[in-house]
Amino acid sequence: MGVRTFKGGIHPFDGKKFTRDLPIREVLPKGELVFPLSQHIGAPAQPIVKKGDTVLKGQKIAESGGFVSSPIFSSVSGVVKTIEPRRVATGDLVNSIIIESDDNFTEVEYEKVEDFNKLSNEEIINRIKEAGIVGMGGAGFPTHVKLSPKDPDKIEYIIANCAECEPYLTSDYRRMLENTDELIGGMKIILKLFKNAKGILGIEDNKLEAIEKIHDIVKKDDRLEVCQLITKYPQGGERQLIFATTGRKINSKMLPADAGCIVDNVETIIAIYRAVTKGCPVIKRIATVSGNAVKNPGNYLYSIGTSYKQIIEAAGGFVVEPEKIVSGGPMMGFSMFSLDIPMTKTSSSILCFKEDVVSKVETRACINCGRCVEACPEQLIPSRLHKFADQGREEKFIKWNGLECIECGSCTYVCPSRRQVAQSIKTMKKNLIAKKRKK
Repeated sequence: MGVRTFKGGIHPFDGKKFTRDLPIREVLPKGELVFPLSQHIGAPAQPIVKKGDTVLKGQKIAESGGFVSSPIFSSVSGVVKTIEPRRVATGDLVNSIIIESDDNFTEVEYEKVEDFNKLSNEEIINRIKEAGIVGMGGAGFPTHVKLSPKDPDKIEYIIANCAECEPYLTSDYRRMLENTDELIGGMKIILKLFKNAKGILGIEDNKLEAIEKIHDIVKKDDRLEVCQLITKYPQGGERQLIFATTGRKINSKMLPADAGCIVDNVETIIAIYRAVTKGCPVIKRIATVSGNAVKNPGNYLYSIGTSYKQIIEAAGGFVVEPEKIVSGGPMMGFSMFSLDIPMTKTSSSILCFKEDVVSKVETRACINCGRCVEACPEQLIPSRLHKFADQGREEKFIKWNGLECIECGSCTYVCPSRRQVAQSIKTMKKNLIAKKRKK
C-alpha cells in the first residue's frame, strides 16, 4: 500500500482539526424548505406537484427533465406553498418548489431489497436514477448517466474519491468512520455493474484512522483495495485522483470512462447503497460547518431544502458577525451573499470567517517567479494564461491550453503578488465555452 500522488499542487492550512473528531449530528428542518429544480448538471427537473398539494417525506416532487437530469424528493412532510424562482448559492435565480413543513416528518414506505446481487444491472441503474443520486462532491453530474458508459466491459477501475483535499472539510472523513459498511457496500454494488473492474478507495494520509479501518475490511477482497495518497491539494481533483491511483491521464476532451475509470464521491457511494438496498432517495446529506466565526463547528446531517441560516443556528450561531461566508471549500467554493439560501444535494460545507482576508490583499505586478507553474496540477503556465485572459486574447488562451485548467485556485494561492490568476482564467474559460455552445 504505497503512498501516491501527482505532480504540482499545494499545501494550504487544512483547518480540519476543528471538526475531524466531531461525530455527525442531525439537524431537523423547520418552517419553509426550498427545493431548486436544478441541483445537478443537465436539464432541470420538472415539477409533478402544485400549490396546495400535501406531500410526504421521501415523496417525489419533480421528475427528470431528460436523460441527463435527476428527480427531486421532499425531505419533509407538509404542504406545497408555491413554485417560483429562488436564489441559490451561486447567486442564480432557479425555479424552486417551496414546501411548508408540518413538523411530523410522515414518510413514504420504501421498497427494500434483501440481496442486491439478485437485481439485474438495469434494475440497479434504475434504482439509482429514481433515487435522484448525483455527484455530491460538488459537480452534481447525474450518477445513473456516469454508470451507463457505452462499453461497460472496458471499465477497469471504480475509484472512490475519499481524498477530501479541500481545507476545513471533514464530512467525508466522518462518513468513512461512521458509515464504513455502507461505503464498502456501495462500492460492491457499483462493481457488480462492471465485471472487469477493480475498486480503489483513494484516501489522503492525513486520514490514517479511516485508512486503517477500511483496509482491515477490504484486505481479503480481491476486487477492493485502499490506495494511500499524499496529503496535497487538489488530490481529490478527478484527473489528479485518476493519475495518482492508476497512472492514467485524461484531459478536458475526455471522460474518465475513456481511460477505463469511473470516479464517485464518498457521499454519492453511500447514497447508492441506500438507494439500491433500502429504496431511499436523496433527501439528506452531511455538511461541515466550520471557521473561526462559528460558535460550534461540526459535521451536520441536514435535510435537502433547509436554509443555510438554519444550519448556522444549529451550530450555535456566530461568535462575531463574519466578514466572509463560503459555500463549499475555501479553494473552489462560492462566497455567500445571504444565508436565506437553500442547501442542495451538492452543498458540502458552510465556512464562516471573522475576516475577509482576500478582499484586503493588495495586488501587485507579476514578478515572473514561476511559482504558479510549479503549483499547477495540469502543468500549465497560469501567469501567461492570466495575461491572455485579461487582454481578451482568446486564440492565444486556447493555444496555450487554457481550457485544460481545472480551476483549483492553486496558482492564486501561491502567487506572491496576490494576483487573481485563477479568477481571470475561469472567466475566460466560461466565456469561451458559452461561445462554443452558441455555435
